[in-house]
Amino acid sequence: MRRRQGGTAAAVALMCAVAMGSVAGCDELSESGVGSGAGTGSGGAGPTAGGGAALAAAEALTVKGRAPKTGYDRARFGSAWADTDSNGCGTRDDILKRDLKEVRFTGGDCKVSYGVLVSDPYSGKEVTYRRGASQVDIDHVVALSDAWQKGAKYWDGGKRIALANDPLNLLAVDASTNRSKGDGDTATWLPPNKSYRCAYVAAQVAVKKKYGLWVTAAEKAAMKKVLTGCPDQKLPTGGNPTNAPDRFHAD
Repeated sequence: MRRRQGGTAAAVALMCAVAMGSVAGCDELSESGVGSGAGTGSGGAGPTAGGGAALAAAEALTVKGRAPKTGYDRARFGSAWADTDSNGCGTRDDILKRDLKEVRFTGGDCKVSYGVLVSDPYSGKEVTYRRGASQVDIDHVVALSDAWQKGAKYWDGGKRIALANDPLNLLAVDASTNRSKGDGDTATWLPPNKSYRCAYVAAQVAVKKKYGLWVTAAEKAAMKKVLTGCPDQKLPTGGNPTNAPDRFHAD
């Protein structure tokens, strides 16, 4: 069994939960993007944009009504945790390696068997991950069913697979807190950990901008309300391409 320091304070779109920002208690993103852990891991986005970018991007999002959920199925976004970046490891383990500390592996250096989420972005508490009895979820920051109702229904399978496995849209979080989110958007759910809300909303904005997803009027108003309280909040960037390799298919 190997032991590593996991977690890249990486890039995914969310926010280094350990690096709290100075404006209105919001998180400042690290140069590389998001991720609640620290250290060296996989996944990763590029450098973040300049101050105020998150609010400006939120204001530019297209507003439409929520489409019916009819036809939604997880399989429309491909097999869970596909290795779309071709690094030999599934997406779930990539994010665990990026966001957890004290990471241990089983059977090589892909399957994470143990790690510690030192400061869960959603609750603020420390959570221990153990494979097979996990208290850690990998959350889609923009829920797949929410994406389905706001544009993804009309995409080809490759783009939906890309969204489901994009590190920009993924975050290791406390499972019990995450279950309360469901497929909520900013208008219906925010992390109980108030100090993380600016970074969380910025991540949702970044994903919706990258993939061309729309927002409802209520959702946009909620995004702007949060981000107005942290006008210097940066916008996460990077992640994977918006189309998965041709070898992947979705129903």
